[in-house]
Amino acid sequence: MPESSILYYITDRTAFPGDDRTRRRHLLDKIAEAAATGIDYIQLREKDLPTRDLESLAREAIRIIGQGKLTTDHCPLTTALLINSRTDVALAAKAAGVHLRSNDISPQEVRTAWNCGAGAPARELSPQNPLIAVSCHSPAEVIQAAANQATFAVFAPVFEKNNTPGTGLEPLRQACLAKIPVLALGGVTLQNATSCMQAGAAGIAAIRLFQENDIATIVRNLRASESQSDAIH
Repeated sequence: MPESSILYYITDRTAFPGDDRTRRRHLLDKIAEAAATGIDYIQLREKDLPTRDLESLAREAIRIIGQGKLTTDHCPLTTALLINSRTDVALAAKAAGVHLRSNDISPQEVRTAWNCGAGAPARELSPQNPLIAVSCHSPAEVIQAAANQATFAVFAPVFEKNNTPGTGLEPLRQACLAKIPVLALGGVTLQNATSCMQAGAAGIAAIRLFQENDIATIVRNLRASESQSDAIH
């Protein structure tokens, strides 16, 4: 089990009440909360937004993240923003990287575009080595993501969600044998998160767990569960 598991918040502004402007404000408030409480990565997963609106939202999210970064022993700990599937928007907004769907372009294609392709003015101010997460639904897909030089994989669904059966912990355990970190997604709760880490996951990814709760409380409880599990083992 890692000393401190990776925490990955996936956004969904449509789950908030109100009109578009209100939902946007709620989402940015939640992003600020995540950045201030130790979330490692945020995936901006607003797939319905037009390109211009998505880029505007990403830029505002990055500004807020910069304001909310933690400092430990005089060392800044900054939450990284990844854009779902849109390398062009990630470059333009100067995000840390992208999250790819399982049927998306390859990590190699992202790196080529990032360093040699579209968006040259933005590229000059973007990280030279983008973070690339890949959605995976089987151990074989995780192995392929590792071979394609993804930064990490998000394996789902581990547990039942919206009446969709989960894969269970054994496939997660097999997926975690790959040579990249694997995060568990799908029906993850405070009650079952520890079992994911015990199966070898480097961390957890979630929408509702973070978005529908006080993130500081969730992070504190997850860290406490890790400490208790480490003490037992």
